Amino acid sequence: MRRPLSLTAAATPLLMLILAAMLSVFIWDTGMHIPLLVGTIAAAIVAVFHGWKWKEVEKMMANGVSRALPAIFILLIIGTIIGTWIASGIIPTIIYYGLSMIHPSWFVPVASIITGIVSITLGSSFTSIATIGIAFMAIGDGLGFSPGLVAGAIISGAFFGDKLSPASDTTNIASVMAETDLFSHVKHMLWDTLPAFFITIMFYGIISNSDNVIGTVDTSVITELKTGLTNAFVIHPLLLLIPVLAIILLAMRTPAIPALIGISMLGAILAIPVQKYAVGDIVQIMTNGFTKESGSADLDALLHHGGLLSMMDTIGLIILATALGGVLEKTGAFEAITRRAIDKIKTTGSLITATILSTFIVALASGEQYLSNILPARTFVQKYKDMRLATKNLSRCTEAAGTVGITLVPWSIPTVFAANIFHLNPGQFLPFAFFVFLVPLINILFGFTGWTIAVTYNTAYRKNENAG
Repeated sequence: MRRPLSLTAAATPLLMLILAAMLSVFIWDTGMHIPLLVGTIAAAIVAVFHGWKWKEVEKMMANGVSRALPAIFILLIIGTIIGTWIASGIIPTIIYYGLSMIHPSWFVPVASIITGIVSITLGSSFTSIATIGIAFMAIGDGLGFSPGLVAGAIISGAFFGDKLSPASDTTNIASVMAETDLFSHVKHMLWDTLPAFFITIMFYGIISNSDNVIGTVDTSVITELKTGLTNAFVIHPLLLLIPVLAIILLAMRTPAIPALIGISMLGAILAIPVQKYAVGDIVQIMTNGFTKESGSADLDALLHHGGLLSMMDTIGLIILATALGGVLEKTGAFEAITRRAIDKIKTTGSLITATILSTFIVALASGEQYLSNILPARTFVQKYKDMRLATKNLSRCTEAAGTVGITLVPWSIPTVFAANIFHLNPGQFLPFAFFVFLVPLINILFGFTGWTIAVTYNTAYRKNENAG
């Protein structure tokens, strides 16, 4: 007979996961696969001990993984896009002209803004990081900027766009789970997203113009990179039309997977006549990623990216994380953890804070954006209604922590993905991802001040509640 989970039982898998993650990431340096497996095993044992049959636990895990299948296919295609866009000369052309045109004094804020524009158009932080992000990393390296700083700026821009884009999967999930209209949700998010991004850009502008940063620019490195690019690739401005076409295609709301397949194949086809690759070479690049000895060690390091197989580590994390999430969701573990806190919430500030913190708990436990938006939204939606607060406040909070703030978790899927793409440790770029810190904090500030909080009843009652 099934028994409801106690707080201790519900928290056990999460505590084991966090302990294993801290040991694995900070001491053993072995990544997040084993910690997630430990958490999943612990969750399964707790479920069986409380009356669920093993077959039911298997189904929970399978249902959890099935939710991530579209994301898994997208990641596989992104791997091929990176390879074909490098092989065809698209990314090398962006790097070449970027090195020629972008001045160090405004490079970092421009990198963040352009990545944000691309991301809001594509509706995908992952695609933006893996295409324009790689180009900006190479340009930043040529200009002498810290890789962690440039990566932080790219990530800030990517998640700014992902959060606001109506084409983003997490934006759609958050609105549906919180029972609010998509465009009302997006409009309400402008209040926290735009101020956070504006402050972020100001920080990047100050850093870009600081003497110790500008003084590191080495023009000989820029010359070497540009020479290496022209020796290894055909560089032509017409290749820049392909990213423009990709943006138009996705802006027209073409389904993500067919659109990304088309973008990947276009890069593959162009590589044959433009860069003189054979069909077999392109298939090899799409599978294993791009490699080429250009004579420049810096350039080779920057462009050895992509390939379908390069995504397998991240996909493995997604499978483990969503399997764990499936068990935690169906056994009611998250509700057991938050139940007492929800009953004690009396003010808007405490409700907003509890929503943000609860979303971070799911992010710590699963590292997965979908679940981090789904579980808190479903858990808190009735409480928002009971307190006469519009549910678009809830969807804004879950996006703040579940779409953006989750990046602060070193073992989360977005962070691991960015770390793999940029070949950096999360500790190198997270301190510079200012936007990721600011969005959750601004929401908590709004909760306690009442600024921008939408209500479903008259404002006089709202003032009386705050006064009490």
